[in-house]
Amino acid sequence: MSWRVVCVSGVAKLDLKFGFMVVRKDEISKVAINEIATVIIDSTAVSLTTALLNEFMKKKIKVIFCDEKHNPSSELMSYYGSHDSSLKIKEQITWNKDIKELVWTKIVKFKIIKQKALLEKLGFEKEANLLQGYISELILNDTTNREGHAAKVYFNALFGIKFSRDDDNPTNSALNYGYSLLLSSFNKEISANGYITQLGLFHDNRFNPFNLASDLMEIFRPIVDEIVLNLASNNFAKDEKIKVLTIFNKKVFIAKKEHFLPNAISIYTKSIFEALNNDDENLLEIYDEF
Repeated sequence: MSWRVVCVSGVAKLDLKFGFMVVRKDEISKVAINEIATVIIDSTAVSLTTALLNEFMKKKIKVIFCDEKHNPSSELMSYYGSHDSSLKIKEQITWNKDIKELVWTKIVKFKIIKQKALLEKLGFEKEANLLQGYISELILNDTTNREGHAAKVYFNALFGIKFSRDDDNPTNSALNYGYSLLLSSFNKEISANGYITQLGLFHDNRFNPFNLASDLMEIFRPIVDEIVLNLASNNFAKDEKIKVLTIFNKKVFIAKKEHFLPNAISIYTKSIFEALNNDDENLLEIYDEF
């Protein structure tokens, strides 16, 4: 599996030469294409060749473009992520309601479990116990919105009782930045497996082209939350964004082995499709942190 996440900032020219991405700045550096999982273009002063972009698509390399404020603004995905994408899309359309609800319920359960684990790690025992209660009350498809109740307790414990995800502040900017990186990673995996990102399990917003990625990424959000909590800054600028990018260097335990997060996302995403196609939610592979 490719593993390297390359972030290109400042003024640079990128091109393709003999299987390498050549980065031309004050100095010239090269990165083997076969090692790259994701390229983040963190500057509007970067130019790159169509030959390089074409090679990225052949190798299923995710490319994320950032705007003038260094926030992810768009991404590049191949039309043909899988040789049998027509078959996969037919499968996706016919996933039955029962298995989609079972998988979504399991995603919500493990999202709250991961939130509870982070609260326990930080010493918020009372709030962790409240989340344990929500886990025990969870019913099929979370029709009683235990996820929402857990989120309020969880975020207020992490960032203060007055904190709201609707506020415009550096903490929410950092969270949104980290979540957008996760979303891009899941979009890449969904596309690489031949499925489309628009058709979700639970998310069904007609204006959201990434409904399925929005479903699948939920369990991984607490990893972003912990990184943002540790920024210890009232500002969210370039240095803080670079720290959030370290999420791709994080290692977790999944499928009985240690993996970098991008590979763990790949394994987890494939297990989701196995569960949906075989009507068995027990096929999900969930990560553990060390």
